[in-house]
Amino acid sequence: MEVCDDELTKFEAEGAAPLPAANDQGYLEHEGALIWYATYGVGLPVILLHGGLGHSGNWGYQVPALVGSGYRAILIDSRGHGRSTRDTRPFSYELMASDVLAVMDVLHLKKAALVGWSDGACTALILAAKVPSRIAGVFFFACNMDPSGVKPFEATPTLNRCFARHAEDYAQLSATPEHFKDFVGAVTLMQQTQPNYSAHDLAKIRVPVVIGQSEHDEFIKREHAEYLAQAIPGAEFIVLNAVSHFAPLQRPERFNAAILAFVAKVLSLNK
Repeated sequence: MEVCDDELTKFEAEGAAPLPAANDQGYLEHEGALIWYATYGVGLPVILLHGGLGHSGNWGYQVPALVGSGYRAILIDSRGHGRSTRDTRPFSYELMASDVLAVMDVLHLKKAALVGWSDGACTALILAAKVPSRIAGVFFFACNMDPSGVKPFEATPTLNRCFARHAEDYAQLSATPEHFKDFVGAVTLMQQTQPNYSAHDLAKIRVPVVIGQSEHDEFIKREHAEYLAQAIPGAEFIVLNAVSHFAPLQRPERFNAAILAFVAKVLSLNK
């Protein structure tokens, strides 16, 4: 049965679909934090990077689709998110990118495809810029690479439901459940001041990139997504219709079709 949760009422009440049993999971100590990771299935590796304030469980609809298509799905809770801890340093996308690379090293992954959603997309593209030899390609969904790409914030019932779910998950998963307000403030500061990639920076990216934009994204301007696709050499631009910033939860079958097409293309180049 096709999932349709456009208003995120199901997500607020239940979260995403439960994750399957992991093949492997654990913690990596890196740069003052314990970073949680898990792997599912076998095959060529696909790393899923979640959005700000969320955690890896938000990929519950995507992991089975990847495993069922013969891929190895790898989840990582970004530092300070979900089960991962953080130190006293401010959040930064570069630091989170270094955590992902450290997990790749622990898992002996020479190269992987990256699927990034919101903050995870920024982290993925920074990895592509800094260590292109390790990145087969990036599916960049629903994020900006400089402050000009962000719309003025407007609260909506859908956003409120998502935030309520994030708060409940943080209380259940975090090692510091009482610090949600501070966590939100620290992540928000990062989002308001980072990233700051110029067109010149983007032009240096040399891995396959798909820029995915939702028709009704609450945060990211469509013209910014189009600009990213033009600035990154060879990048492809796609639009997911009838969904918003939360497409992986709202219409997962539609989102999954897009990422599976991307993964099939970029990983076939690296066999």
